Amino acid sequence: MDKLSITGGKRLNGEIMVSGAKNAALPILCASLLCSDDITLHNVPALKDIGTTLKLLQQLGVKSQQPQPGTVTLNASQVNSLEAPYELVKTMRASILVLGPLLTRFGEARVSLPGGCAIGQRPVDQHIKGLAALGAEIHIEHGFVVARAKRLKGASIRTDMVTVTGTENLMMAAVLAEGRTVLENAAREPEITDLAELLIKMGARIEGHGTDRIVIDGVERLHGASHHIVADRIEAGTFLCAVGAAGGDIMLRQAAPDTLGAVLDKLSEAGVAIETGPDWIRGTMNRRPDAVGFRTYEYPAFPTDMQAQLMAMNTVAQGTAVIVENIFENRFMHVQELRRMGAQIDIDGPTAVVTGIEALSGATVMATDLRASASLVIAGLAAEGTTTVERIYHLDRGYERMEEKLRQVGADIVRITEAS
Repeated sequence: MDKLSITGGKRLNGEIMVSGAKNAALPILCASLLCSDDITLHNVPALKDIGTTLKLLQQLGVKSQQPQPGTVTLNASQVNSLEAPYELVKTMRASILVLGPLLTRFGEARVSLPGGCAIGQRPVDQHIKGLAALGAEIHIEHGFVVARAKRLKGASIRTDMVTVTGTENLMMAAVLAEGRTVLENAAREPEITDLAELLIKMGARIEGHGTDRIVIDGVERLHGASHHIVADRIEAGTFLCAVGAAGGDIMLRQAAPDTLGAVLDKLSEAGVAIETGPDWIRGTMNRRPDAVGFRTYEYPAFPTDMQAQLMAMNTVAQGTAVIVENIFENRFMHVQELRRMGAQIDIDGPTAVVTGIEALSGATVMATDLRASASLVIAGLAAEGTTTVERIYHLDRGYERMEEKLRQVGADIVRITEAS
């Protein structure tokens, strides 16, 4: 099992190319099920979750080609299975995103209940409620969501909570439904906007994406399209937290600064000098950061996917920061590992109080989920001595060659592969 060895204390200087967004690529890959023509996608990140999704689509009968790194062409003209099995779904909850496309195009779907990171309850009841409103008959049978419908019919749907994958699934289901669908309380993330832009290129009629009210007028069929995946805002934010904690001057290329407003605000408040252009972000840090408190909320507020990384930066900041996690109830699992490195963090329910210290000390720590992994890497970059981050298969689910990108800007970080 792979692990990372990091010797801290090195400033980060240079350029990093930001990869395509995992959280945009996953639903966009699943959208290929909505038509029988080629869908060509560019800027697809080379990640474990992408590989799992491609494997799932291939098992359904989708043909995939990768003519060059970062480009994938999918063709779903010969889908021969409508079942997403537990073996693939258990490792990645985004697999639930095949439910809407299969149901709306083929009238039936059988998708195993999902797995993924153990960061809290992420039920699929809002997906089921929405699809039922569109006219689907849905049952839970032997651990599978089984859905059937001759043709979905447009409806007005208000989810009980803001759900990103729920909004994506319902949007994909509605594009081929009969009539108009209105999604109220819709998620507003840039990744949803990116999915909508692809669907529109395929012939879908969608308005309001990027707001909490999305209007979709169903069409009879969709056609092929080509699309460039949006930049990964969480990867970009992670590298900026790294320079905030370790110091240095980094330029992020192929970035999307307009998707990172709340994160850039907090980094600036901490003392990181931020400059932006249309597709680049520069972060410069020449001192200890100032402690910054924040609360996680749905986009466009501060993202839960950046909470662990900014907490890691706060562990070496001047002052005390109060962090409130409002999205996932189990998303402080990295705290125990950061404490092993000397971090002073107190937890009370959804609130963490971080008192910064001058320097962490290297230790062996264990990644518990995707973003926790990134926080431990940041802590290792800022710590004195050597830090070993174990169980980095979590990291590989969401970061493309992170250790290589960090080495390019001067980090002392190596991947150690051990025979399992």
